[in-house]
Amino acid sequence: MAAPNSEADQAKLQIFKDELYDTIREHGSETRVFSQADLNGLGVIPNNDVRILVDVIQMLTNEKLLIGVHLPGGELGWKWRSREDAKKYTSLPDEPTRLVYGEIDQAGQDGVWIRHIKLRINIQDATLKACIKFLESKGFISSMTNVEMPNRKMYIRADLKPSERATGGPWFTDGELDEAFIKVIEGIIFEYIKTRSAYFSRGAVLPQRQPKKGVVTGDARGVKRTATDISNDDATPAPAPATKAAPPPPKGKPMYLPMPAGYKKYPTVNDITEFIHNQKVSTAMLGVADIQALVDVLVFDGLIEPIQVHNRKGYRVVRPTKQDTVSYAKRQQDRESHPESGDIVLGPPPLSSAVTEAPCGKCPVFELCQEGGPVAPSTCVYFQEWLGLKEPAVATANGTAPP
Repeated sequence: MAAPNSEADQAKLQIFKDELYDTIREHGSETRVFSQADLNGLGVIPNNDVRILVDVIQMLTNEKLLIGVHLPGGELGWKWRSREDAKKYTSLPDEPTRLVYGEIDQAGQDGVWIRHIKLRINIQDATLKACIKFLESKGFISSMTNVEMPNRKMYIRADLKPSERATGGPWFTDGELDEAFIKVIEGIIFEYIKTRSAYFSRGAVLPQRQPKKGVVTGDARGVKRTATDISNDDATPAPAPATKAAPPPPKGKPMYLPMPAGYKKYPTVNDITEFIHNQKVSTAMLGVADIQALVDVLVFDGLIEPIQVHNRKGYRVVRPTKQDTVSYAKRQQDRESHPESGDIVLGPPPLSSAVTEAPCGKCPVFELCQEGGPVAPSTCVYFQEWLGLKEPAVATANGTAPP
C-alpha cells in the first residue's frame, strides 16, 4: 500500500485502525503489552504490511488509544486505553497538562508524589500548579494521603480507589490507625479461638495432687505412715475404726478445660476469616492476610499458640483453665455501660513468681543497684513499700524517695 495521501487510503487506514483497536481489546486486558509480532499475529493488517501497521499504530497513539511502553531488550510495545479515558487526554488544553495527567494516570492506585511529576517531565513549579488546579477543577484527579508518607502531597485519578498499600488497608481510617477497631476484631478472634480450642465445663473440679507413698488420706491426711504400717499392707487388715461420714464432694466452678489429646478441629486462619465475614462486624473486606496479621499479634502477646495436627495448622488458647468464662461480647456490653472500668484485657493475668512480684524482678535500673551507688536496696522506695516498711510514695528517677 502506498503512502496514505489519497482519501481512499485514509479511509482504509481508518477501517484498519478501528478493527485493530477492537481486536486488541478482545485479546487482552488494559495491562497486557502487545509487541509488533503480537499485533501482526492478530490478522488485521493485510500481508503483515509493516508500513500499514506503523501508520495504524501512529493514528491510535495520536488519539491516545494506545500507550507506548518499552519491553525488555529495548523493543517497543503497546497497551490499549479505553475510549472514555482517551477522550480525557484529547480534551486537555495543552501538552504540559497532558503530560501531568499522564504521570498521574500511569501511577494507578498507588498515586504519585507531586515532586516526582516535576522531576520526570521537567516542568516549572508555576506551570505544574496550574495544570494540577485545572485537572482538579475538571474532576480528573484528586489529592490523596499515603500512610507510608503522610507528609507528601500526592495525587491519583479521581475515578480510582487508592490501593491498600497507600491507605494502610482496613486497619486505617482517613489515614489514621484505627486502634479501637483493631482491638474489637482482636477480641472477637480471641473469643472464637478460645471457644473452639477448649471446652466449657459448668462445674469442673481439677484433680488434686496425689499423696506420696507412705501418706494416708482421710482424717489422717498428710500424716506420715510408719514403716511397720507399710509392711503390714498385705496382712489381714484390722477392723477399721469408726470414722465420720465422708464429706460431700467439692463443688466445682465453671471453667474452660483443654481439649483431649488427638483433637483435630483447632480453628485455622481460614476458619477465623469465614467466621468474621459471617458475623459482619465490619463493612471493610478483611482477607485471610489481614486476619493472619492479628492472629500473629495474639501469638506474639502469648495469648494463643499454633498447633500442628497432620497438615492442618490451627490455634489454641494458652492456660485454658485460667481463661475468663464471661464471653467477650458480654464484657463489651459491660464496658459500654461502665466505661470507667477500662479496656478489656484478653486472657488470664501473666504468670508470676517471687522474682516477678518483687520490685527487683522488673526494676529498669537493676544493673545500677548497689550499696553506695545511685540506687541501693537500703534506699529503694519500691522495695520498702513491697515489704510494708513504708507507705506508698512517689519515687524519683533514681528509685529513692523524694525529700
